[in-house]
Amino acid sequence: MHITQGTFSYLPALSDDEIRAQVEYALDRGFPISIEYTDDPHPRNVYWEMYGSPLFDEKNGDNIMATLDEARAEFPEHYIKINAYDRSLGRQTTALSFIVQRPSHEPGFALDRTDGPDRQQRYSLRSYATDRPKGKRYGPTA
Repeated sequence: MHITQGTFSYLPALSDDEIRAQVEYALDRGFPISIEYTDDPHPRNVYWEMYGSPLFDEKNGDNIMATLDEARAEFPEHYIKINAYDRSLGRQTTALSFIVQRPSHEPGFALDRTDGPDRQQRYSLRSYATDRPKGKRYGPTA
């Protein structure tokens, strides 16, 4: 199972040089950057944890890559993504968002079905990772 969220989610993992190129692309267009992480990548979990402060005033791609390396070191078994925001319309709009790190093991999702009145069927997604405690959802399995 490979989580497909963000701009480049159907491509192979980006190298650091390719990530840097996308960061530079965003900075060249005046898009501020933020770095976020999570251990629950459910499609409806749009509020990932922000790593540090938003890098809204940062204009140097090397500094953003250094911050990314810090996040990777602190959260080696989490999903980490980079967001770039377009503020040209007077509001914060995500212009670019892509995953730059994945856990070593992605367990996937279960499709749960609930039968209701009048034979109504409802479906929901549940990450297999949430069966484990927060902070220990990914990585080596016992």
